[in-house]
Amino acid sequence: MDTLLESIPAPYRPWVLPLLVPALAIVVAILVHAVVYFIADRMTRKTAAVADTALVRHTRSLARVVMALIAIQIALPWLSIPDSAAGVVRHVLSLALIAALTWLTIAALRSVDDVVSRRYPIDVADNLKARMIQTQTRLLSRTLMVVVAIIGLSAMLMTFPRVRQLGQSMLASAGIAGLIVGFAARPTLGNLIAGVQLALTQPIRIDDVVIVEGEWGWIEQIKSTFVVVRIWDQRRLIVPLQYFIEKPFQNWTRRSADILGTVYLYVDYHIPVDEVREELRRIVKDCDKWDGRVCGLQVTNATEKSMELRALVSAANSSAAWDLRCLVREKLIAFLSARYPGCLPRFRVELDQDNHETEVGSEKR
Repeated sequence: MDTLLESIPAPYRPWVLPLLVPALAIVVAILVHAVVYFIADRMTRKTAAVADTALVRHTRSLARVVMALIAIQIALPWLSIPDSAAGVVRHVLSLALIAALTWLTIAALRSVDDVVSRRYPIDVADNLKARMIQTQTRLLSRTLMVVVAIIGLSAMLMTFPRVRQLGQSMLASAGIAGLIVGFAARPTLGNLIAGVQLALTQPIRIDDVVIVEGEWGWIEQIKSTFVVVRIWDQRRLIVPLQYFIEKPFQNWTRRSADILGTVYLYVDYHIPVDEVREELRRIVKDCDKWDGRVCGLQVTNATEKSMELRALVSAANSSAAWDLRCLVREKLIAFLSARYPGCLPRFRVELDQDNHETEVGSEKR
C-alpha cells in the first residue's frame, strides 16, 4: 500500500486515497464473491439439489453487496478521514450493512418458497398434500420475513444514540407503552398470529375452492396479513387472515378435490322419472368431466305446482363439477323439451264462467 501511495504524485494523494482504498476493497470483495459462488455453482451442479440451486440464485446479488460493505468497513482505518466525518461514514456503512443483511436473510427465506413450489407442484390431479405443504411454508416464511424486517429496522434505529436513550426511558413505563403499542398494532399482530394459526390448522390452503362473502373462487395467494381469493369471473377478493379464523366460510376442497354437483329440475307430475334417470346416466357416460363415482336422480320435493327432481353427479374438482352441472342441465332440458313437452311445469287456472279448466303455459320461476 505504501509503495502504491508513493507512486502517486503528492498533490493528488489527498483525494486519490479516499477513492483508491474503497475501490480496491470492493474489487477484492467482488473477486472473493466470484470464487465463492463459482464453487457453489459447481457443487449444485454435482448434487443437482433444488434447495441449493434456489439459495444460490436468490442470494447471489445480495451477497455481493454484503461482501462489498464488509470490505469497505475493513479498509476504513487506512483512510485519512477526519474524526468528525469518520463517525458519520461508519454509521452510514453500519446502516447499509444491517439493511443488506436483513434483505439477504429475507431472500434466503424466499428461496424456501421456491424450493417447496418446485418440489410439490399443485398443477396435478391429486394435489392435496402439495397444497398443505405449500400453505404451511408460505405462511410461516412470510411471518418470519416480517419478523426479520422488524428486527433489522430495530437494529438500524438502535444505532442512533437518541433512539437508544428513548428506548431506555420507555422501559421505565413499559406497562403503559406496551398497552398503547399493542392497541395500535392490534390488526397487524392479529393477522400475524392468525397466519401462524392458519399454517398449523390449515382451514384453507393454496388453490382451495371457497365461498367467502357469498363469492365463489379459489385461494390464489396467502400473504403475511391477507389472502387473495380469485373469483370465478377473474375478480380478486382481498380478505384479512383473521377473517378465516373468526368468521364461517365454505371450503369445498377441505379433505379432497373431488366434489358432488347438483342440478334441480321442476317438472309436471306426469313425467316418467325412470326415463329421465336413464337419460342422465347416458349424458354423464358421454362426458369426460364425470369421474364415474356418483350419478343419481331423485324426487326431492313436490308442491301443488310441480315436482322437484335433483340430479346428483360427481367430478374430480370444482371446475369440472361446474362444467358437468351446466352440461347436465342443458341436456336434460333439451331431452324434456323434445320428448315430454307436456310435462314441463304449467300453472292451471280454472275459469268459472266457462266451467272448464284451461292450462296456461308458464315458466317456473
